[in-house]
Amino acid sequence: MSMIAALLAPMVALTSPVSEAAPPATPPAGADAPAAQAAPVAEPIAAEPLTADEALIDGRRRPGYQKELPDKVEQDNPGAVNAPPPEAFYDKWDGEGSPSDLVLDTGVPDRWRITSSLCPKKDAATGQINTALYTLFPRLAYMCHSKLDPFHHNTFKGDRPLAAGKKPGFLKGDDWFFIANAVSDTVIEPRSFPIPVGNQTTTDPDSIDTFGRSHSLVLAQTFIAGFSLLKGETAFKPPIVEYRVAVAGNINHVEVPERRVLYVEPSKGTQRTDGFIGLQEAFIDYHIGRFDTKRFDFVSLRMGIQPFQSDFRGFLFNDNQLGVRLFGNRDNNRVQFNLAAFWRIEKETNSGLNNIAAPLRKDWILTANLYRQDFPVIGLTSQLSATYNINRERRITSDANGFPVRPALLGDLRPRVYDVLYLGYGVDGHVGRLNLTGQLYGALGKDRNNYLTSEPAKIRAFFAAAELSYDRNWARIRASGLYASGDSNPYDRTEKGFDAIFENPQFAGADTSYWIRQTIPFAGGGRVISVNGRNGILNSLRSSKEQGQSNFINPGTALAGLGGDFDLTPNFRVSANANHLWFANTKVLQVLRNEGSIPKDIGWDLSVASIWRPKAAQNVVFRLSGAVLQAGGGFRDLFDQRSHGRQFYSILANATLSF
Repeated sequence: MSMIAALLAPMVALTSPVSEAAPPATPPAGADAPAAQAAPVAEPIAAEPLTADEALIDGRRRPGYQKELPDKVEQDNPGAVNAPPPEAFYDKWDGEGSPSDLVLDTGVPDRWRITSSLCPKKDAATGQINTALYTLFPRLAYMCHSKLDPFHHNTFKGDRPLAAGKKPGFLKGDDWFFIANAVSDTVIEPRSFPIPVGNQTTTDPDSIDTFGRSHSLVLAQTFIAGFSLLKGETAFKPPIVEYRVAVAGNINHVEVPERRVLYVEPSKGTQRTDGFIGLQEAFIDYHIGRFDTKRFDFVSLRMGIQPFQSDFRGFLFNDNQLGVRLFGNRDNNRVQFNLAAFWRIEKETNSGLNNIAAPLRKDWILTANLYRQDFPVIGLTSQLSATYNINRERRITSDANGFPVRPALLGDLRPRVYDVLYLGYGVDGHVGRLNLTGQLYGALGKDRNNYLTSEPAKIRAFFAAAELSYDRNWARIRASGLYASGDSNPYDRTEKGFDAIFENPQFAGADTSYWIRQTIPFAGGGRVISVNGRNGILNSLRSSKEQGQSNFINPGTALAGLGGDFDLTPNFRVSANANHLWFANTKVLQVLRNEGSIPKDIGWDLSVASIWRPKAAQNVVFRLSGAVLQAGGGFRDLFDQRSHGRQFYSILANATLSF
């Protein structure tokens, strides 16, 4: 027996059906026989070796190429909808007529009507749903759900078109969709910040400090309801026309320890409860046409109150304003563009919502931008932008609490008008494994009234920000840097402090950061002036981010930070940030405070946040964050009184429910 046969023999014995135990094999030729044998050994019966096919377990097949093909599938289904003929699909344009004449649609039932027709209906007499179909077809239970279920297809979310008998007669065609969304946003926010007081207004008569107690509380509830009516099969191409309305209602309650913080009159106390309803969106979006019928590159015109963000992270202008916007794409969506003009709506003071009952501001924004994907490298999107802000607000204006907001109470108190052009370049995307976001702005223009010299001045300011991050499994590590120029000589005829139009930056921790979330009042040298704005990062010395004017005589901002996002589970994320902040130049602060020198160091902004999404979706989101500002030399110089201005905190508990 050969060596291979000898090795296979035990296997054959184990698998042979002929014998339970095979006798020992005959010694090979030439081997020594035993000295004594009791009886001669019978020659064993050779078992037939099994072929590979016979040794297979039922239901399995050998891997690799199979010689025999399966039987041809024959379909016998009378009444079934056949596949569309080849001529229903365009191949390429033959050069005659117009490319728009190509037939793109075919008259076959859509899948949402097929599935919905199978769902059991309510019994007209009992009002109960017939669940017998679920027994026959169990998988129907995965497709048929309540119209109020936000996690499955329903008509209110635009997953199915409006039924022919349930839509107004003026809506022609079968592809009209209705989208309703509702959001509840709840905020509980204990915090502390320097609160300036005077001897005649403090609630503590024993206090002779410039700053009073610092603890305060904000409670806010916002409800948003939005409705859209649009035409078009939006899974494959932009809608032909869209009508959109969104209304927001806000109720807020604030408690502070000192008077003249919430109201200009000291007699009104230290608590305020207020409410407001604002129109946040109301626009018509009309699909003008397509450049390329094959890739659905398009041009649309949107008119009305609409959201707009001028750059990737909202550094310059991020707001819902009244405007006209022409936008579209080209080259298989590799190129996008926007041309827009906005006329700013006045904001309500305490809620920050649009106040359409107030006269429109004499503040206009003209903007144009161009996006190019995969430029200058694959994975990175570049943006070029030009934004022109024209301000002609010569009228003295106060907010709902009685505080003057235009012009800001700085310098000569004369009304200010200005023109400024922002030229920008931004990138967003990744280079290999490294994520990158960057933004550059140059501000060029003219201020008709420098509030310190009462003379016209040129505006020459710049801004730069970048964020690098690296993803590894469930963690993202981030490094952030930002620099906004400050004015080094407030009395010359050049204003060098950078300021935005309406910022809302998603950067360096966003609103979990203390400095971005909280407003720091600037005491001395100007009443009702803040160093920075709520949900803003720039040290602009404005009266209000919502109602004030841009100010280009400011100390500027510098930031360097490290942070990380950690997805501990698919439902739970923890984020942490450590940012160090400086004034770019403190000369303006020295002039306004009449001090010889003020350090640049603002301090360390440390924050941590947890986000829990029980459904692993954005429909239910709970967030809890805490932040601490450890004051540096410059901040203590401005706000420290009896060692009470060295550390401040911000806690944010937020619940967002959306449909």
